[in-house]
Amino acid sequence: MSKKIKITLTKSVIGAQKRQLQTVEALGLKKVNESVEKEDTPSVRGMIDKVSHLVTVEEI
Repeated sequence: MSKKIKITLTKSVIGAQKRQLQTVEALGLKKVNESVEKEDTPSVRGMIDKVSHLVTVEEI
């Protein structure tokens, strides 16, 4: 079974670049302090790297 990670949007996307907003939406996040659980895959990790200043990540 692959690992899961919990991604939480900790900062607002107001003023962020359009690509960063799209990445946050692609991760399934809409509101500040909202969390989602995702499989720990290279593609998800790449998305997290692009918006690392807006999110926090915990391993489950």
